[in-house]
Amino acid sequence: MTGLRILLFVLLTGMAARLGAQVDSSGSEQLNQQIENLSETIESEDADFTNLIDNLAYYAGHPLNLNTATREDLEDLGLLSDVQISNLLTHIARFGNLISIYELQAVDGFDLATIYRILPYVKVAERLDAGYFSFSEMMREGRHEFVVRGQRILEEQLGYTPIDSAELAERPNARYLGSPYRVFTRYRFTYSRFVSVGFIAEKDAGEEFFRGTQTQGFDFYAGHICIRNIGRIKTAVAGDYQVSFGQGLTAWTGFAFGKTPDALNVRRAALGIRPYISADENRFLRGSAVTLEFGKLEVTAFGSIKRRDANVSRVDTVDTNFEIVEVTSLQTFGLHSTPGEVADKDALREDIGGGNITFRSRKFKVGVTGLATRYSATLNRSLNLYNQFEFSARTNSVIGADYDFLFRNFHFFGEAARSENGAMAFVNGVTASLDPKFAVSLHTRWFGQKFQNIYGNVFAEGTTIANERGVFLGVQYKPSRRVAVSAYMDRFMFPWLRFNIDAPSTGSDFFAQINFTPDKKTDIYFRYRRRDRSLSVSDDDAVIDYIGPTMLENYRFNIQYPVGNSFKFRNRLEFLRSRINNGEFQNGFIVWQDITYKQLGKRISFTARYALFQTDSYFTRVYAYESDMIYAFSIPAFFGRGSRVYALINWDVSRNFEIWVRAAQTFFRDQNVISEGSLNEIQGNTRTEIKVQARFKF
Repeated sequence: MTGLRILLFVLLTGMAARLGAQVDSSGSEQLNQQIENLSETIESEDADFTNLIDNLAYYAGHPLNLNTATREDLEDLGLLSDVQISNLLTHIARFGNLISIYELQAVDGFDLATIYRILPYVKVAERLDAGYFSFSEMMREGRHEFVVRGQRILEEQLGYTPIDSAELAERPNARYLGSPYRVFTRYRFTYSRFVSVGFIAEKDAGEEFFRGTQTQGFDFYAGHICIRNIGRIKTAVAGDYQVSFGQGLTAWTGFAFGKTPDALNVRRAALGIRPYISADENRFLRGSAVTLEFGKLEVTAFGSIKRRDANVSRVDTVDTNFEIVEVTSLQTFGLHSTPGEVADKDALREDIGGGNITFRSRKFKVGVTGLATRYSATLNRSLNLYNQFEFSARTNSVIGADYDFLFRNFHFFGEAARSENGAMAFVNGVTASLDPKFAVSLHTRWFGQKFQNIYGNVFAEGTTIANERGVFLGVQYKPSRRVAVSAYMDRFMFPWLRFNIDAPSTGSDFFAQINFTPDKKTDIYFRYRRRDRSLSVSDDDAVIDYIGPTMLENYRFNIQYPVGNSFKFRNRLEFLRSRINNGEFQNGFIVWQDITYKQLGKRISFTARYALFQTDSYFTRVYAYESDMIYAFSIPAFFGRGSRVYALINWDVSRNFEIWVRAAQTFFRDQNVISEGSLNEIQGNTRTEIKVQARFKF
């Protein structure tokens, strides 16, 4: 098994002359970087970001007509900044429809790199293609997609090994209930942007399947029926959906990008109601929602009733139904592979109701959003000093107001919100194009330490909307069409205690990146980032813990370039160093080589990577985005000493049927046991994963 990483790399690289390259599911290097940053922020290697990139998959087959696109359409695309969108709409309003896609070079803020990035997803055409809903055309032109995927770790993990029945009776959570296979299925029917019908079903590794605790088959199901732009109905969804309004203070149920290499991307582009198409088992609502348009006024109402996982702490034993009356926390992992995890499944009923009213004109928007939540049992957290102000009750409500308006080259936005306990939170910001070559962004945030909202997601340093003040300043400078410089400085403070920080604290985040694009296929960038924070430090000579400074620096060089007409190479060298409480530096690095090959007209495509990494500790771990099959994500965190190799083959068997096969192996030089002490423990120094996926389109 230890030689598999070399065998995969040699064999598959040797096949490259006859194979084609897998296209990244995100569709752009910019989104890859954003997903890497988001994974690092939420500290997750296995999150499902489908909702963030699904629009690109749609636009790849249905290019957006720039001559008819609204601001909302361009925001929905997700590849353009506020400044670029404003400049494009102003250019079309002043000079008329675009004649060619390359006319974008005359629009301020659109360099060659931007044009080539959006090229697969947009077009320039006359207004005749706007379209209208037709039932007969829907039955004739609607498109179906069915995806099925299976994956597993090849090495034997402790949770799947045999165990004595007496020991298992004594320790029931010592083994997984089900098999090591993870199974995912997805079906979706779409008709233009008018109709979407779909479902998702998933079984995680270790969960039972059509037996035991999962007699209904898959552990997780999600589905929706959605219509858009039909009469006064802008959007209507029945089933599972997400909502996003304002800047995320009041209602935002899904993932959203935070600080990214695009220093101007600080404004949240709320998309209102969207059908849920991800396998994440928590970040959605279940019920119905509708947005109606009355001229410039939009009215939204939504309701949700679903079950949530929770840690049960008290049950009413007097009631013969053994009703749950108290829980200590809400579970968000979505795993039900041991008896303990199964006991927490669907323990709590969650009822949500809310709405939004928005007035929208060409350059001005103002809205009011409300959201109320009620649980079937009381959430009674195990309170400590740092979390004593977090939501711990049975009901909560939040109401907020947001604004968004354009004034010349300035784009102002913000939101204010109030939770049921009277606490407040505010965000305000502006992006401005001061010159065709220079643009800036400013974002401020003020979250009361007692503010409470579980279903919010806002641009900030922390993961909860509470106990934070911050000012973010970003700049973007393009001295030429081939060179771009992006930088930001974020200063923040936490007036109250936080987890592992036993006093008020401050911090900063500085980022700078230089991009050089010599031609449409070559991109080079160098990045520097420094993050300073505080952390509680224990000292044998100290009576109590005290606050010490922590520093993490990141240096990255990345180059992507063609070799001939079919090969594409990508290289990265990344170095990190950190220091805690002015102690010794801890270092980490990763270097990797990507090879992709795509020959025009060939049905088989291929990509592979070989990486070497070494870090002194988990604190200097490195996240690296890897190419994967569509609707799947791989962003592993590298730490320790070792290497990793993966290879991905995509075979377009026919126009309507394609297959992916992916193999990845991590080899650790400093470990003889992987994930020691957990049910995922592997006796050995390699971890190998195999994925197989098929997609049918008709």
